Amino acid sequence: MNGILAAVEPTQVENNPVLNMTIFGLFVAVTLFIVIRASRNNKSAADYYAAGRSFSGTQNGFAIAGDYLSAASFLGICGAIAINGYDGFLYSIGFLVAWICALLLVAELMRNTGKFTMADVLSFRLKQGPVRMAAAITTLAVCLFYLLAQMAGAGGLVSLLLGIDDKVGQSIVVAVVGVLMIIYVLVGGMKGTTWVQIVKAALLIAGAIIMTVWVLALNGFNLNTLLGAAVEASTTTPPDAILDPGLQYGHNPWDFLSLGLALVLGTAGLPHVLMRFYTVPTAKEARKSVVWAIILIGMFYLLTLVLGYGAGAIVGPDAIKNAPGGVNSAAPLLANALGGPILLGLISAVAFATILAVVAGLTITAAASFAHDIYANVIKKGKTQPDAEVKIARRTVIVIGVLAVAGGIGVQGQNVAFLVALAFAVAASANLPTILYSLFWKRFTTRGAVWSMYGGLASALILIVLSPVFSGAETSIFPNVNFAIWPLNNPGIVSIPLGFILGWLGSITDRRAEDARLAAEMEVRSLTGHGAEGAIDH
Repeated sequence: MNGILAAVEPTQVENNPVLNMTIFGLFVAVTLFIVIRASRNNKSAADYYAAGRSFSGTQNGFAIAGDYLSAASFLGICGAIAINGYDGFLYSIGFLVAWICALLLVAELMRNTGKFTMADVLSFRLKQGPVRMAAAITTLAVCLFYLLAQMAGAGGLVSLLLGIDDKVGQSIVVAVVGVLMIIYVLVGGMKGTTWVQIVKAALLIAGAIIMTVWVLALNGFNLNTLLGAAVEASTTTPPDAILDPGLQYGHNPWDFLSLGLALVLGTAGLPHVLMRFYTVPTAKEARKSVVWAIILIGMFYLLTLVLGYGAGAIVGPDAIKNAPGGVNSAAPLLANALGGPILLGLISAVAFATILAVVAGLTITAAASFAHDIYANVIKKGKTQPDAEVKIARRTVIVIGVLAVAGGIGVQGQNVAFLVALAFAVAASANLPTILYSLFWKRFTTRGAVWSMYGGLASALILIVLSPVFSGAETSIFPNVNFAIWPLNNPGIVSIPLGFILGWLGSITDRRAEDARLAAEMEVRSLTGHGAEGAIDH
């Protein structure tokens, strides 16, 4: 086994910046061409937000996979498995189970009830103003958290390719990604973004399959041989600890429970994933898109097991930790060890595509939420022209891009899978309770919705700020100060139940009854899809 690996054991990146930039440039040129072509038919708000509901179930299934399989899935999880073994693979399990929960609990019901955004569903039978405002704020918070993870991944990835290991250079890289993201969304809207996500999903899964087969071939297509090689290369004590649970979370099982709750429940509250269901014309196509998404997402997360342990065995944990980008560089380093600079450039371009596609989806979701929910329905009280609404959305894209760049510079070096887990916690705390109550509890009221969203969001953010994520540890965002009084890295174990409790408490103490007819209409529409195609004009 060691003899086989000797030929593919470099711990330094064989950098070829010209080749890497050429591959990147080609990818950006092709995707920009796709975006420009797709944008020609963007004539209305429905075109800009929901791609005119023009995509088939198969196309949307690939786009959902492209939206869901983020930098955390490819870069962060591979790195987490390479360093922490079994505990890193828990991210894959959590993200996959989370998708199934979202499918069973909310996906089709949300699609049948909504128009463009999550707030359309939440305000369907409640008071428009306060509920839309709260939903828009939570959507913006989740999208910004998620964007931080993608920007951190972009900075680490491109820095690895270009050999940039200083903060200034990485910050410039993050800024360039932000500019590209703004261009994609301004020009293409949801239609252009969807096509980029489809291309990205196909490239990502193809690249992961190629690398997985390559790693398995080096190990005689024997998973036990691969795991044995990973143990030999491990720097843990004892070395086989990477095969057992507890290496990362064994010292604090509560932290693991909190992480698990956030991962499993968070997807059902992610606005950018839920928004994808509004791009298909019928409920039948929505179900078809879910089937394709499950196949693609499930297959990919199984591949991360081989890729993560393969990176640990072939590259080595120390080489991964010391590379520019840290743990997020495991997959590109594995590509370099297997196929040299050409495979490194190709796989990194795929990872870059992953980041661009996801940040574009997040940005258009956040922009749609502000323009459609806050501007059009709260400030203008529904009395605005679609053209004006789209103009506001495009201006919002620029603001969000600037904020994402600033935040991405601040979180450089953090594991992107870990940062995404925080976004999941915020989504599960602020959005999921209100979504479930709105869909399944007839006595749910406006007060319950507002308490749940603001309370879940505030508790999650406060606990994150007071945790070791923010200060007091070498891996903290602010390592040189210490105001961490909350011991867990993830707030989900407190903030998620609190969001449900506040929604229930606000509703039972609210004496103002909601319109029973709207509740009945929402139930019929969510379960049958009747009227869903006309939801835009509701």
